[in-house]
Amino acid sequence: MRSDLPECRCITCHDYGDRADWDHMDQWTVDTIRDRGWGVVMVPADEDGPGFAYTIGLFHTHRVPELVMFGLDVTVMQTLLNSLGDLIAVGERFVADEEREGVIERYPLAFRDVDLGWYRTFFGRAIEYYRQPPFPILQVFWPDRGGNFLWQDDSDERHRDSQPRLWLTPEKHPTGIWTASVI
Repeated sequence: MRSDLPECRCITCHDYGDRADWDHMDQWTVDTIRDRGWGVVMVPADEDGPGFAYTIGLFHTHRVPELVMFGLDVTVMQTLLNSLGDLIAVGERFVADEEREGVIERYPLAFRDVDLGWYRTFFGRAIEYYRQPPFPILQVFWPDRGGNFLWQDDSDERHRDSQPRLWLTPEKHPTGIWTASVI
């Protein structure tokens, strides 16, 4: 467990006196975290933007950052995030600014911290569970077919737009689909 992380203020650890007001998703979140240790929230693509998926519960259960992925089918991202969660459950740890081979078949992954300026835009369910930021989140990046990450010069141009750069503040992020609801 990392000692530099903030205290967990989640609705599992603290009784905020509003359990009677929980909706179906609140109860699903608590039950799933109790049973498995984390859950994956899938946000499908819609008219507002591309889909994404993120974990809730890794910080509570394992005192590690939550994980988020963008740019793939949400069910694929759910599978990948659950696979990463399974590795965390047996002691694996991922850190910001790390590139890791062998986590998933054939492709490396990279990890970067998510800036707090993005939390309200993308992580509403996690905010409801943890009651407030800060709780740490790592963005998980996947490479293009050539093995290049979006910040590398040789990356495919289409690939560069498939995932936001959440390590940047919203004001410093290139304008586009990812910033439409923030800036």
